Amino acid sequence: MASLTTIITSLFIGLTAGTFGGILGIGGGLIMIPLMVEVLKLTQHKAHGTSLIALVFTGIGGAITYASNGSVDMTAAVLLAVTAVFTAPLGARYSNALSENKLKKYFGAFLIFCSALLLLKPYLTNLIGTVPDFAKIIILLTTGAVTGFLSGMMGVGGGTIMIPVMVILIGFTQHMAQGTSLLVIVPTGAIGAFTHWKMGNVEKGMLWSLIPGILCGTYFGGNIASIISNHSLRLIFADMLIFVGLRYCTASSPE
Repeated sequence: MASLTTIITSLFIGLTAGTFGGILGIGGGLIMIPLMVEVLKLTQHKAHGTSLIALVFTGIGGAITYASNGSVDMTAAVLLAVTAVFTAPLGARYSNALSENKLKKYFGAFLIFCSALLLLKPYLTNLIGTVPDFAKIIILLTTGAVTGFLSGMMGVGGGTIMIPVMVILIGFTQHMAQGTSLLVIVPTGAIGAFTHWKMGNVEKGMLWSLIPGILCGTYFGGNIASIISNHSLRLIFADMLIFVGLRYCTASSPE
């Protein structure tokens, strides 16, 4: 049974991750995992698995909040999820076999790349122009496959991948992309979390306090996001990606 200190700390971690996740349209795993490893001293693998369990509830709470404001595209969510649910368990299994330090550096570089795309979004949108409908379907299916794999592997929801693609290539507003991303996290996270659960990578005692914190934080974050301008929201999201990306890139090997 988890100690009182662990329960309170887990609740705080859930509130923090849920609030940021709701505001930015991401699951919050990028915040939860470092906090669980550094504060609660979980192993990296257990932090990834526990994060994915909690992210399912982030997705549920966040998607409901965004949907109430008309910021969820069901068609895009289905296209993203239909491939993601197949690749998420593959990513979860692969995480046990690949160098953790190398994964962090690669993913950190990818986050910084995504932030650059978002900052250049107004210029890229004019440069790329309108993407044909058939191409959008292919883009969403491919993005879902990549997102699912990295979600299972890294223990994150995948919003860092889905949101830039939907904003830049599909033409969604930042709010619509974030709401749709949160909905996709539900099935993708559930499949990846189940795989991690079977491998013993879930700290079950933390879930009783982590999940309520996630739900409350996501509700507040989602409502805050609805009153922030599209441009400001994009800048906040890009800054967050740069910060987390640099942390991944400069992470030292634990060995």
